[in-house]
Amino acid sequence: MKTILLFAALFVSVPYIAAQQEPLRIIVFGAHPDDSEINVGGTAALWAQMGHKVKFVSLTNGNKGHHIMQPAELTARRAREIEEARRALGIEESIALNNNDGELLPSLENRFAVIRLIADWNADIVISHRPNDYHPDHRYTGIIVQDAAYMVGVPQMVPGGTPLRKTPLFLYMNDRFQKPNPFSPDIVIDITSVAQKKVDGILAHESQVFEWLPWVGGWDNQLPSNPAERRRYVGDRYLSRSAVGGFRDAISSWYTPAQIQNIRHVEAFEICEYGLMPSRDRIKQLFPMLP
Repeated sequence: MKTILLFAALFVSVPYIAAQQEPLRIIVFGAHPDDSEINVGGTAALWAQMGHKVKFVSLTNGNKGHHIMQPAELTARRAREIEEARRALGIEESIALNNNDGELLPSLENRFAVIRLIADWNADIVISHRPNDYHPDHRYTGIIVQDAAYMVGVPQMVPGGTPLRKTPLFLYMNDRFQKPNPFSPDIVIDITSVAQKKVDGILAHESQVFEWLPWVGGWDNQLPSNPAERRRYVGDRYLSRSAVGGFRDAISSWYTPAQIQNIRHVEAFEICEYGLMPSRDRIKQLFPMLP
């Protein structure tokens, strides 16, 4: 676990009461309408099952992610997919902002929008991309959320709203990129019990899973046609990213060897130093699905 930084002391914070009195409030920022489901869908489903409030926000409307459909038509379709995925995971809310796909910039306008979303949600946890990634929308989403981390507690940065009077835990989603530094898992969550819910959430994004991404990757002529095979295809392709093997050392920090024997799928998160630097006990309060 990372050492608590002096920088974190700059945040306005209120003491945490030992027993969680209210549902946790989690907000996840993805660059595109399917990013949150792919990276956080299992943990989100677990939080939702326990009565906590999860909101997914896509910073773009995803209107360029197709080789045939035109932007306006695709925007409407992806909005329907977002809602279907929300129902599948059981989370509270899921929205997309009206930024064009592939054109996201770390502008003041986007920073203010994210600050307002975090503050209005009264977030305990904020999750997003790391700012080193192959896709500019992913990179800039990470930068925008980082730039909002301190500002959510500054009253004049939330015009017409209420600043956050606590320090949220900011987390990065898992990715595979190594330079300038690789993803470093601090928290690993067993999502085995909700793996099929995660599959349902990803299946909802049919325009991406069965059309755009296979076309980009060149395997669109290998797609299964019947529902059972399509479900297996999504499980094989997307749950493989959450295999235990890639996080063996980090898992052992949170689960016993006996527990690990029964874990098939996990999601991992790296703590961002710009927000709360939690103790182990606080992490368990924020992730009550941990044993």
